[in-house]
Amino acid sequence: MTPTSPEPAALPVVVVGAGLGGLAVALELADHRPVVVLAKRDLEEAATAWAQGGIVGVLGSDDSVDSHVRDTRDAGGGLVDEAAARFIAERSGQAIEWLVERGVAFSPDPAGPLGLHLTREGGHAVRRIAHAADATGKAIHAALLERARRHPRIALRERWMAVDVVTTRHLQRDEAPRCYGVYALDIDHQRVETLPAAAVVLATGGVGKVYRYTSNPDTATGDGVAMAWRAGCRVGNMEFIQFHPTCLYHPQERSFLITEAMRGEGAQLKLPDGTRFMQAHDERLELAPRDVVARAIDFEMKRLGLDYVLLDATHLGETFLKAHFPTIHARCLALGIDIARTPIPVVPAAHYTCGGVVTDLAGRTDLPGLYAVGEAAYTGLHGANRLASNSLLECVVLGRSCAADVLQHVRGFTHAAALPPWDESQVENADEQVVIAHNWDELRLLMWNYVGIVRTTRRLERALHRIRLLEAEIDDYYANFRVSRDLLELRNLVDCAGLIVESALRRRESRGLHYSRDFPLTLPVGFPTVLVRDAKGGTLDLAG
Repeated sequence: MTPTSPEPAALPVVVVGAGLGGLAVALELADHRPVVVLAKRDLEEAATAWAQGGIVGVLGSDDSVDSHVRDTRDAGGGLVDEAAARFIAERSGQAIEWLVERGVAFSPDPAGPLGLHLTREGGHAVRRIAHAADATGKAIHAALLERARRHPRIALRERWMAVDVVTTRHLQRDEAPRCYGVYALDIDHQRVETLPAAAVVLATGGVGKVYRYTSNPDTATGDGVAMAWRAGCRVGNMEFIQFHPTCLYHPQERSFLITEAMRGEGAQLKLPDGTRFMQAHDERLELAPRDVVARAIDFEMKRLGLDYVLLDATHLGETFLKAHFPTIHARCLALGIDIARTPIPVVPAAHYTCGGVVTDLAGRTDLPGLYAVGEAAYTGLHGANRLASNSLLECVVLGRSCAADVLQHVRGFTHAAALPPWDESQVENADEQVVIAHNWDELRLLMWNYVGIVRTTRRLERALHRIRLLEAEIDDYYANFRVSRDLLELRNLVDCAGLIVESALRRRESRGLHYSRDFPLTLPVGFPTVLVRDAKGGTLDLAG
């Protein structure tokens, strides 16, 4: 985009979330319009920084857009929107170049396309993953965050959490629904402010913290999905939660991810006695898609009563492992595991949310003025299972297209009247924080036990019954006490848990990441699960 002078007294665009999706939007907007970015914890804590593997780039002479679309479609279990997959694949090379221009230092290879080293991950036909050793997300996030910090029209508000979207309903106007801004909690000063906005972009990431074991950071509490749902937007495919097959099993590191790029380079999954087992589950062995590998590990653990299985990379050699996986090598060594000489104990953990707020390819939701990008959004790209390293690509491509659409539609937008302030007149300080802690633990445990890798209808029904009771308790607490980050995150998590279970109950088959013992077969034709909130706050399903 060509920089332009900002409009006089232009309302800012509020971006909720400071990961790759949010920063891509902010950096594309800021030359044209002021931007406010909200980060509910430290700016460095976004999930982007945790991504190890890399970002897809259709760059090599042995690769093509058609090949990438085919791999995305194959991984997605028949539910990938091909138009979305093609739109994103066609722009993958531009996305890599955009990141390089903004200072991202990918691992070099003088003989590689754009001078970059490309690796391969499960489900990909060829090497097409640009990476920065085994800490790609950290390199990308650090580079973009530094640029955002230097930009004079980007205001970064650390430790600010969005509470809810301000809509026409809050203004009590008889007019078409629209988003006018957000209520946001200044966590350090414990006050809620009203932030008017020309547009609001939800870039809040996934829902991993709804499960007891997850590879996600503490920020992944489904805030954007829950806020959009409460504002009347549709959500789609929330039953499809990707469980990463290999998280480190260690009491001191419950969320450390062992990238599947390690399996792409030849690491092998084994039982504690040293026996490989993937040949009994899929002919692609360790390079099978994540859902297949996660279910295989889950099956072997339950069959043998194991706490973990082993990922053996010792045959790759110490020099290779230090060069290609320095972060994993160093972190494991600090815990007493020398991965060049000892297999790594691993377990599956909730990793990626394939569903989210229904959007188009410009990030537009059902509510004018409200956008969603990244893991919070459902575009149809991932279908029933995400292909490895498509997520960072989606953030860049759709973050940029979202920014272009925002600029096109909000120029000159101003509010006719001031927005209503947050009302705390009927609440008091919380009396016992133990209520929040107890409900949080109960929710995450029941989701792990009843709504995990393998599901049954009875387990789902039990989970939904308890979730509805928790919702009532949390809503009562929310109505009577001043809000805190813990309370807001719990409120969002229980909303998302209900959406996951409701969606899972509606899918009477096994497909992609959703596996049901009661419906083990895959139907000949599949459709997305799309939910909409009814007038009484209940849930309706729509045809895909």
